[in-house]
Amino acid sequence: MTTSAKQRSSTTAQRSPAPAQPALALYEQVKSFITHKIQDGSWPAGHRLPSESELVAKFGVARMTVNRALRELMEQGRIVRVAGVGSFVAENKPQSTLLQIANIASEIRARGHDYRCKFLVAERIAASPDVAVWLDLRPGESVFHTVCLHLENNLPVQLEDRHVNPRMVPAFLEQDFSATSPSEYLVRNVPFDQIEHVVDAVLPTPEQAERLDMPSSDPCLLLTRRTWSRSTPVTMVRCLHPASRYRLGSRFRADGNPSFG
Repeated sequence: MTTSAKQRSSTTAQRSPAPAQPALALYEQVKSFITHKIQDGSWPAGHRLPSESELVAKFGVARMTVNRALRELMEQGRIVRVAGVGSFVAENKPQSTLLQIANIASEIRARGHDYRCKFLVAERIAASPDVAVWLDLRPGESVFHTVCLHLENNLPVQLEDRHVNPRMVPAFLEQDFSATSPSEYLVRNVPFDQIEHVVDAVLPTPEQAERLDMPSSDPCLLLTRRTWSRSTPVTMVRCLHPASRYRLGSRFRADGNPSFG
């Protein structure tokens, strides 16, 4: 091949178009359109989406394609669907930090919402084997147990099930928890130097689902927290959140320190 031919071949290769990107599936195109409208603020929370018929006409697709797109957006928490009424952009789910012990009452009030707590259980019981392991106690040893339900604008957002080491907080059950939550009391009165957070995706029990006013088939986020004071466990609490109403997350700098503001 001559030098001139090689140059032409090289130029042709350089000008060859990049491989075409695979086209989005039809239902993904509908999802992408709606998601973009939500993310750029064109459709704020509470905005009513076009009807299924309007989306069918706009994209020239089958109704089942539009229905799949809307169903997946609902499952992702981006929209809510009301039978016989339509689909609407969902409210942003509140987020609780994982880098510190959050005060859920303060978080809710900071959003300008009404906070209420229902205290359901306050008792002294024998530690079950698993609770004994978590709190470094002997099975059957005395332990404090509380259960309370946290509500935002009268909607349950967290079911708190807590066990407390009586050796560390002997006066725990003597407190008036109608004025101060168990978490707030412990943070103020028992200095802690270690926190452990573990998050799991779970299904609620029928009793938990009833207390949280949600279907038992819907998923929840379970935050399990333990705190220590001078290497001795203070409390173990399981906080159950309906995944459709709440999320957990944190932001931090590369040096490991929390980022606030």
